[in-house]
Amino acid sequence: MIKVEHLSKSFSGVNVLNDISTSFERGKTNVIIGQSGSGKTVFLKSLIGLHQPDAGRIAFDGVYLDELERNEQRELRKAMGMVFQGSALFDSMTVAENVCFPMQMFTTYSEKEKKDQVDRVLNRVNLVDAHHKYPAELSGGMKKRVAIARAIVLNPRYLFCDEPNSGLDPRTAILIDDLIQEITREYDITTLINTHDMNSVMQIGEKIVFLKEGKLAWEGTKEEIFITDNQAISDFVYASELYQNVRKVYQEKAKTGH
Repeated sequence: MIKVEHLSKSFSGVNVLNDISTSFERGKTNVIIGQSGSGKTVFLKSLIGLHQPDAGRIAFDGVYLDELERNEQRELRKAMGMVFQGSALFDSMTVAENVCFPMQMFTTYSEKEKKDQVDRVLNRVNLVDAHHKYPAELSGGMKKRVAIARAIVLNPRYLFCDEPNSGLDPRTAILIDDLIQEITREYDITTLINTHDMNSVMQIGEKIVFLKEGKLAWEGTKEEIFITDNQAISDFVYASELYQNVRKVYQEKAKTGH
């Protein structure tokens, strides 16, 4: 579990995050949503230590980040996997070398152990024969799967995904969503997904955190979205006519109890 307590962050005097408190459970796909400029990316980067909060605390399975020594923070970061927007693969490295990179940085594994780990995670993301390909030879969906393989190669306890479906066609996006959710459950990890894709939210979001203007405006399940009277989340979700129709179905179910 990741617990966030009264987190605030500003840049040049402008508040980007304002007193956010929430928690994210292990074994679930936790989704962060909000309009552009709502603070989603800064929030995610604060959780993984790329931004130092101005106020507030973050606990990983009961251990507060600000209480750790530098070497202990390094060990914690080894337990974090990250899937970046755009995949962020090294163009000059093969798929296998990209996936192996975290092990080169953080472990003293033998070459055989590294190879075995690379084989295992590439097999898990259905890229059995892609070891010697370069990123330029891959489709967008394949790049995302390589990025996921790299993120899980150290068997993380926490997985952070920043816009994992960015630039993908709808069918490939669904495959990536399903893969992330499957891995979350198999590895029993705490997964956070930063996204603007409501299809992803409704497909795999088990807990949803909605940020607006740097504040926590709403949190709940994807089912609760359709029956909440919170105007901010309603305005965000029901910009799509599709979800206006879905909302009517859920509201009717709530009235009848079925």
